[in-house]
Amino acid sequence: MGTAAGDGLVAAAAEHKVNLSARRPFVEALRTGLAETFFPDDPFRGFGSRPPAARAWGALKYFVPALEWAPRYTLDKFKYDLLAGVTIASLAIPQGISYAKLANLPPIIGLYSSFVPPLLYAVFGSSNNLAVGTVAAASLLLASIIEEEVPPEDNPQLYLQLFYTAAFFTGVIQTALGVFRLGLIVDFLSRSTITGFMGGTAAIIIMQQLKGMLGMKHFTPKTDLISVIHSIFQYRHEWKWQSAVLGICFLLFLLSSKHLRKKKPNLFWVSAIAPFMVVIIGGIFAFLVKGNEHGIPIVGDLKKGINPLSISQLTFTDKHVNLAVKAGFFSGILALAEGIAVGRSLALIKNEQIDGNKEMIAFGIMNIAGSFTSCYLTTGPFSKSAVNFHAGCRTPMSNVVMSVCIMLVLLFLAPLFKYTPLVALSAIIVVAMIGLIKVKEFCHLYRVDKFDFCICMVAFIGVVFFTMVIGLGASVGLSVIRALLHVARPNTCKLGSIAGGDVFRDVKHYPHARNIPNVLILQLGSPIYFVNAGYLRERILRWVEEEENACKIDGQDLQCVVLDLGGVSSIDNTGIGMLVEVHKNLDRRGIRIALTNPRLGVIEKLMLSGYIKDTIGEEWVFLTVKDAITACRYALQRSRSKDDGEV
Repeated sequence: MGTAAGDGLVAAAAEHKVNLSARRPFVEALRTGLAETFFPDDPFRGFGSRPPAARAWGALKYFVPALEWAPRYTLDKFKYDLLAGVTIASLAIPQGISYAKLANLPPIIGLYSSFVPPLLYAVFGSSNNLAVGTVAAASLLLASIIEEEVPPEDNPQLYLQLFYTAAFFTGVIQTALGVFRLGLIVDFLSRSTITGFMGGTAAIIIMQQLKGMLGMKHFTPKTDLISVIHSIFQYRHEWKWQSAVLGICFLLFLLSSKHLRKKKPNLFWVSAIAPFMVVIIGGIFAFLVKGNEHGIPIVGDLKKGINPLSISQLTFTDKHVNLAVKAGFFSGILALAEGIAVGRSLALIKNEQIDGNKEMIAFGIMNIAGSFTSCYLTTGPFSKSAVNFHAGCRTPMSNVVMSVCIMLVLLFLAPLFKYTPLVALSAIIVVAMIGLIKVKEFCHLYRVDKFDFCICMVAFIGVVFFTMVIGLGASVGLSVIRALLHVARPNTCKLGSIAGGDVFRDVKHYPHARNIPNVLILQLGSPIYFVNAGYLRERILRWVEEEENACKIDGQDLQCVVLDLGGVSSIDNTGIGMLVEVHKNLDRRGIRIALTNPRLGVIEKLMLSGYIKDTIGEEWVFLTVKDAITACRYALQRSRSKDDGEV
């Protein structure tokens, strides 16, 4: 009777078996692994069935997205893009001048940087919503790195050349990352890191604008809070009350326009053109009252004409090339993270998709071309892209419209902006930066994940009290440490039975899940590598010891340990050795070990190493936990029947 029941249990357990004979050639396994690492989106799927000409055209459209949308472009779409392009151009003019001054560059460079790069992005970019331009964080980061060795006051020409050279290296790095599908490097800049870094940068930029708000001429080149505050009071004899009063008026006007946009979203255009209005009104006021003679410094001469070539000004001398590479790398990675994040967030709202690797190539090409045409680093800033989005843009053509508007300004109107008060630019920057200090996001991180909050605060505090590079590096380092901790100390849990024995879940998560008599079920949820093999061995044996003690209280013995490997994506030689050690330890205690649901890459290595065939036996590898428990019960019954027969 018992034998018949046992045979039934074995038959049930053997109904579904794990495929232990699956093998993949090394080349195929390597190709699959590389494809999943570098081509997770499989961009060229389906190309194999097309004729050669169609494949070539498809590949060209992939790398030049304009070939995809341009043939279907209509006049109706152009109406929306025209409005959006003119709107973002009105924002690009004051922002371009402001951010160039923030980087201690001639103001005209900011306008140059909004002419050529947007044209190239319209051809190679994959986002319909992104508006290209300079950004405050990257401007300040570049300035903080370059002026450490080349102060702009001592050698302004070399300082400018290093900005061009840094933009060139930024473009090369960004293009290489896109071509070689290395976007995963940008993933190390977590959302928490970016939030803290941008918040800290915004706080420092706001403090630095006190120079313009107070009409000061001298200021510290350092970016840390202590140096900035010290500089403000060190040169307090330069404070101009005229600039302060005018700056407060501009701040109130700009903040009121932002408040109006929140109250009535349909009037978004008011806040979009408000910075341009500040420049116009401020310029007229400064011209009428001769502000430069009465405590209101102005921008100064801006020459007419489109971008002059700057390729001959790139400097690759041994003395300065390392500095340019360093500045280009850090600012380029930051610009990529911001641009791709902005593009993805806006695309989600429209239920669209953008390709991160295409974006890297587009950013890289426009920065290389920009370095040849008197531009410094550009990307997709949030403020300008948000205005582009809300203005109803349909395609990247809005960037072309903006570029044409900037070209007209450069050709005919640039000299008129010479009277723009510096305090107006400072007010524009301050209001733009206020939105980057996301206090609600800080509070959200604190509630949801304390470690993420720490990563965010490390970036924020590092930027504010030390340097931007230190803040960014420390936060990224902490993020990497967290990732390594997850790998080195993976989560393991004990499973219990719910829903009549067909479903097994974590007993801590489901306290009502019941234990299986004489059987311990453990779930491993991480790749098993040399980093965590020792920890997993100790953790498994500790689970076994605790379960043995619990069984003895009930007058029973632990007979079987089931390891659910469904969450183990890979295993190395050290991990296999760990499983062998665990098996030997359990075998000495008279406890069997069973494996369930191993994945293809894992089962291949376990078979090739001989662990399954020579150590635990092929009959102890199961498809499901339920099958493993059935086999364990049958083995226990046979063991008891044998003991009874001997008695």
